[in-house]
Amino acid sequence: MTLRRPEQAPRHAGALDHWRAATRVTCVSGTSAGAIVLAAGSSHRMQGQDKLLLPLAGRPLIIHTLRAFEQTADIEQVVVVLAAHNAEAILPLLRHFKKVTHTCMGGRRRQDSVRHGLYTLPAFDWIVVHDGARPFVTPALIRRGLEAARRTGAAAAAVPVTDTLKAAQADGLVLRTVPREGLWVVQTPQVFRYDLLLQAHEQVSEDVTDDCAMLERLGHPVLLYEGSRLNFKVTTPEDAWLAEAVARARRKDLTQWGSPSAGP
Repeated sequence: MTLRRPEQAPRHAGALDHWRAATRVTCVSGTSAGAIVLAAGSSHRMQGQDKLLLPLAGRPLIIHTLRAFEQTADIEQVVVVLAAHNAEAILPLLRHFKKVTHTCMGGRRRQDSVRHGLYTLPAFDWIVVHDGARPFVTPALIRRGLEAARRTGAAAAAVPVTDTLKAAQADGLVLRTVPREGLWVVQTPQVFRYDLLLQAHEQVSEDVTDDCAMLERLGHPVLLYEGSRLNFKVTTPEDAWLAEAVARARRKDLTQWGSPSAGP
């Protein structure tokens, strides 16, 4: 597989409409779906180790992530967004996945990397955006996202906050307890109607932490759907230790009971 730089979408409105039409896959049902898997992070909290290549139960982390998309019938194609420091190591791993049809280089910010992936992938009706460092995503979780997004055009996996939350000063002195009712920890997959996601990336330039925030800036409703506490993002050495334990447990379950693909 060849790593390519993303096609740049034109900025002029008329040219943009032409670009959308030219890149769109043929689908009359309105249910086609592609995925953008982000693997361009810096891994700066991992003490020099790229988290996407972290071995989990004997396989690189990114393999666990991509396997779920490969097993999801609704997903037709996947673009993996890579970084300069990991592309050479990750590219050979992608040959194991028939649905990984595109790769591209990431950008300076997360939203830049998503935009590069969006411009590289054919324009499916629905786009699933997922952090490559969340290795325990499942086909069931991806399907739930696609179902939820059909209600509003945008949906994100999330779990309710269960810990007590405190607001504090820089020195750690507690200011107040923050009510946790109605608060959610947002994850990926995040699923969007293609035209909405493209519009958001064309119109929102401010720094955001996820694509849902871009839709919020445009006043578009975003629906949260049931995520999974196992669907955590590996960002620290402690996360890596926990991920290894989960991966080993899943491998044991696979040996005893069959495929875990229908998991939470």
